[in-house]
Amino acid sequence: MQFSRSWLELGALALVIGACGGGSRAQAQRDDRPPVPDAATAPAQQDLSLPPAGYGSLRQDQVGVNLATSNLRIRVIPLDERVIRLLAPDAYRSLHDVRESRSADILTAARASGRGDSAMVFMVTFFGLQPQTRFNPDDLLIVSQNATFRPIGRVALTPRFNENELNPREQLAAIYLYEPGIAIGRPFIVQYGPVVSEAWAQTVNLLNAERTRVLARAAARPTQP
Repeated sequence: MQFSRSWLELGALALVIGACGGGSRAQAQRDDRPPVPDAATAPAQQDLSLPPAGYGSLRQDQVGVNLATSNLRIRVIPLDERVIRLLAPDAYRSLHDVRESRSADILTAARASGRGDSAMVFMVTFFGLQPQTRFNPDDLLIVSQNATFRPIGRVALTPRFNENELNPREQLAAIYLYEPGIAIGRPFIVQYGPVVSEAWAQTVNLLNAERTRVLARAAARPTQP
């Protein structure tokens, strides 16, 4: 499947929490690419690649990758600003505020992984379908550009997340941290045990089209005198 050359093909913009540090397999694969500027030292360059907030129209379920087993469902949403700024305003503010409110915990988890202060972050929600459904949060893998990424940390968003057990209609959520290197702008695979989803391939096209609409809406907005 061919994808248009666009903002998304620049690859993933990691959530830069601080100075990057530590080598890794994922980092080694990126050594031949231009480095991602640190937000603290080059905010202008970073902001130029972001769509403006407040003009999107997508729903969270449209940018989430869903997986299902016999007793639970899983939804994975990247918290990359270049993705969530394409959501409708209320949905954008919700995810943006969740990430910002837990930024100190994300930093702590990233440093505790021993792989530097940078991480890519995803919001992951587990939905229970059967009583006392057990799940293993560390089994949620992302395969991008022939590399497999395992969680390097988690920040629980619901009190019982770390109990690893669900009941019917119960939802448990956490912010997952992965090493930088997952190409958000290209198809990747999400895997939980034997269950695999390649739905992000279609989401890439959806995001490209919505970004075009967002830029058009922003350009059409009357300028203030």
